Amino acid sequence: MLRTVITATATAALGLAVGCAPDTGAPVKVSALVLNSNGEYVPQEVELKTVSDIISLNGSVADFRGGARIVLDSEDQDLATATTPEAFANALLKEKGHDVKASYIEQDGVLWPADFHTWNMVTAYHGLERAFDYFQTVGNIPSADFKKPVTTYYFPEFVLADVDKDPQRDNALYFSVMESFLVLPFDQLQRAPLAINAGIIAHEYSHRVYNLKVYNGQAFPQTLSLWSTSTPSPGANILKSFDEGLADYHAYGTTCRTTTGCDPRFFNTSFHDDPYDDIATARDLSNTSRCMTDNLRTQLNNQGLGEFSGKEYTVGTLLATALYQAGQNAGQREVLMRAVVAAYSDTNPQTPGLRQLSEQYLNEQGKFTLAVAAGAIITHVTDPKLKEAVCNELMDHLQIPRDELVGTPNPNLCPPSSLPGTTCPTLTTEG
Repeated sequence: MLRTVITATATAALGLAVGCAPDTGAPVKVSALVLNSNGEYVPQEVELKTVSDIISLNGSVADFRGGARIVLDSEDQDLATATTPEAFANALLKEKGHDVKASYIEQDGVLWPADFHTWNMVTAYHGLERAFDYFQTVGNIPSADFKKPVTTYYFPEFVLADVDKDPQRDNALYFSVMESFLVLPFDQLQRAPLAINAGIIAHEYSHRVYNLKVYNGQAFPQTLSLWSTSTPSPGANILKSFDEGLADYHAYGTTCRTTTGCDPRFFNTSFHDDPYDDIATARDLSNTSRCMTDNLRTQLNNQGLGEFSGKEYTVGTLLATALYQAGQNAGQREVLMRAVVAAYSDTNPQTPGLRQLSEQYLNEQGKFTLAVAAGAIITHVTDPKLKEAVCNELMDHLQIPRDELVGTPNPNLCPPSSLPGTTCPTLTTEG
């Protein structure tokens, strides 16, 4: 358990001598809380390669800020009169906060956090750095594409006034309106607060990448803003579902680059006990028996974005499960992950990405179907065996009709040998 680990570490640290102020530049050897093979978060020496100031936890990947207050209130006149995304973000930020100040004890060239918040922040920075490295190494995204470190508000007061006047807790999120990460205080999630769960941090970082590539970094994505004004809004529902599903899939991918290996159940260490264990079960990618239902497909196609809210996780899990199973079956996990990232944005008219396809159907979102969105991924898979596996699983779990992916008018999509799997019952009714 996390509490036990920290207590034991604090006791051990009492015998260490406090030395001079540490060298603040990268690379820095520091102890962070890392998941071990027994499913426990324990101190482990890691090297932070992008941090420029280990005290303020500022670096090329993230810039930590403490003491901020962020309020989203429909009755806020400052928000109502904001005319640009920058003005809107500034109106949200009621208190800008300040640099954090981490404390360490140095032993044999390794910095050991001297208090809980330093453990929490260092571990979160390590998780962000791992996600950044994944998208550079596996996703082939140049570091220059990220433009600047992401501001990371640590334990801010985050108030969604229309929902609850009290600050939100037990969450970590990428808030695209502010182009920032929020690591909120925890209350119920005591076993493994979200800041130390590297899989969840990677999930949120994946949302940032999706926003950068599919939405061109827009604080208020044009496609979502336009499509969500009408009901039904199937295109918006699909974009949101892909955002959630691909975030799960890439978060799983980051776990494969750890000493403990791939973890399709990365949610489990945080969402372990009642009332949260259903979340971990529902998002377990290794459960390959999940299927699109008539009711879910009808909701996807016929509900507005607001009414559909919450169901994007269910559809997203179907997508992530299909990709997980295809990569496993073909033995080409990282190849598929790279293809998925490439599918976010591609100006080649023969292999358009999700961004280009959604912009193509900006004024007719009904044509941005599951088959069209899935096609962005399929066209970026070049290996025949892997392409067939992806097609088979997407037809099966998402119940995309075969004739929408095979043959005329889609010669660049699935090969003729592609067939739906037998895991899911075939849906015959129209969505």
